[in-house]
Amino acid sequence: MNGHAVETASHLIQNGVNAAKTLVHEPEMHDLDVSKLTVSLTKSPGKVPEPDSLEIWDMKTCTDHMVKVTWTDDVGWHAPTIEPYGQLTMSPIASCLHYATQCFEGLKVYRGFDGKLRLFRPDKNCARLVMSSARVALPTFNPKELEKLLKAFMKVDGPKWLPKSRPGRFLYLRPAIIGNGEQIGVTAPSEVLMFIVAVGWPDLSSGTRPGTLPKPPGLKLLASKSDVRAWPGGFGYAKVGANYGPAFVSHMEGRKMGYDQILWLLGADYQVTEAGASNFFIVWKTKEGNLQLVTAPLDAKVILEGVTRGSVLELARQRLVSGSEYLPPNITDLEVVERNFTMLEIEEAWEEGRIVEAFLSGTAYFITPVSAISFRDEEIDIPMGDGTSGYYAALLKKWLKDIMYGNVQHEWGVVIDEE
Repeated sequence: MNGHAVETASHLIQNGVNAAKTLVHEPEMHDLDVSKLTVSLTKSPGKVPEPDSLEIWDMKTCTDHMVKVTWTDDVGWHAPTIEPYGQLTMSPIASCLHYATQCFEGLKVYRGFDGKLRLFRPDKNCARLVMSSARVALPTFNPKELEKLLKAFMKVDGPKWLPKSRPGRFLYLRPAIIGNGEQIGVTAPSEVLMFIVAVGWPDLSSGTRPGTLPKPPGLKLLASKSDVRAWPGGFGYAKVGANYGPAFVSHMEGRKMGYDQILWLLGADYQVTEAGASNFFIVWKTKEGNLQLVTAPLDAKVILEGVTRGSVLELARQRLVSGSEYLPPNITDLEVVERNFTMLEIEEAWEEGRIVEAFLSGTAYFITPVSAISFRDEEIDIPMGDGTSGYYAALLKKWLKDIMYGNVQHEWGVVIDEE
């Protein structure tokens, strides 16, 4: 067959394929599209809890509305809705109930001291939800549309639940995606639900639950023994429910022993990964006398790429350097290091008096100092600077709060138009 004949045959075959597609009416899969959003307001509005009340500390009080978006394998993403907050219904054979086809995000919306509502780096959370969704065979979407959806949601509920008369407050936002189609077979779900709720949330980094005795400052961590949270080649880097439920056993056992969180270790050398659902940082002096801020790396995909973690690292690299205008006179510049490190190194640094401080970072706990780590039945006391926090943790926390609450104008603080 000559070249012209081959070209003609290929053309005829392609025409046949196109004709077949036309005959079966192959559907166009729709992406998430906030321009199609509809809003249905509640007729039974709830009461906004008082700041730091028991209702806030119970973390069960949601705002008046919620976001819902359905995805089906024949249409793609349907039109999103903002509707009255209410219960979900699903089949007993829904995919998420049997195969953990579920993922979620956590971020906050803040009422600034300048009166404005802000999200903190929402693009990071939206992009991470896309990644987590793909990891558990759920559909992806345009992350910019999810950010628009979050803003639209808070334009409805933000003014009431975070009034301008109460600056310095926040709500916790929980976007989630679940495979809710009837799918008892081992396969990707044919129907999916994305929803977003907003919850009253306490300041876990420094507050105390009403009716309880004040706790000493700082968190006490219990180093894990036989359990591991995640492993190389697994899914520890994705924000999926399967990372959390199995960890509750160790967490609750640690609580009974008087510890706040589990410091998750990995391998025979006790490699430090995360603490609870937060990223772990330590400030120490090396044997050569260099001051370092150290945290675990992302390259093995064992730990979650925390938004607060990334922000801490960026600010530290920009501001905790010699000659920085942000560096107070009593604070020494340091080196920022992402590397694998072990509890054996922490233990040795403690014995040699080289530990300066340690803290956790995350959306729920924000920046919270660590006061002690129990490892191999020995309690390692962590210095606390002024007695309430390490100096570096306090400084980083202040810088982040200034951005979140509009004390300084920064690109990370994304303003929500309430007009």
